[in-house]
Amino acid sequence: MTAENGSSVLRTDNLGMVFRGPGGDIRLFSDLNLDIHAGETVAILGASGSGKSTLLGLLAGLDVPTGGRVLLAGTDMTALTEDQRAVLRGRELGFVFQAFHLLSGLTALENVMLPLELAGETNAEARARAALDQVGLGERTGHYPQQLSGGEQQRVAIARAFVTEPRVLLADEPTGNLDRNTGHRIQDLLFELNNVHGTTLVLVTHDPELARRCQRVLSLEDGQLVAA
Repeated sequence: MTAENGSSVLRTDNLGMVFRGPGGDIRLFSDLNLDIHAGETVAILGASGSGKSTLLGLLAGLDVPTGGRVLLAGTDMTALTEDQRAVLRGRELGFVFQAFHLLSGLTALENVMLPLELAGETNAEARARAALDQVGLGERTGHYPQQLSGGEQQRVAIARAFVTEPRVLLADEPTGNLDRNTGHRIQDLLFELNNVHGTTLVLVTHDPELARRCQRVLSLEDGQLVAA
């Protein structure tokens, strides 16, 4: 599936993914092509077990496909080592998970500072404070994850994802663990930050309401992406 205009920031060419098990091969994708352009908002729908989260992991370079390639900002990630992919991912990509994945031993501020510190940034604290202010948690910087509500934890996770100013933000069921009202606030925040920063937003979701807020909605069916 190809967008109509803009510059390509994330692309797959003939992507294939086969899992090999004792009962035989399980083919999730075969010759899957996707072209996402800078600043786009894209939702990916699909039934449970269709491979949505696996696809997101491949787009992030967290996994390596068994066929084809993934290009992030023009770089073929499938040609890189694991360490090289991690460097590229840290520079170009943000990731928001359904389960938050905050480090329990770090405060909200320290969780948001972490990717900046790993990248060697010298102004990590100031940038992390600004990111937490932007998601409405400027007064909660010293709190640990267990002292925050689910919605607050997800806002910390979003601040952590955006603090490096990535070209692309991937979100895997970002409102899946939240109640309806909190989920709506998180949706608003994601699209507001997308608008402010011009960050490309790719969402995997079961929520058709969330999907409709995106410029493009794709459905993963029988190993292929089709317009929904």
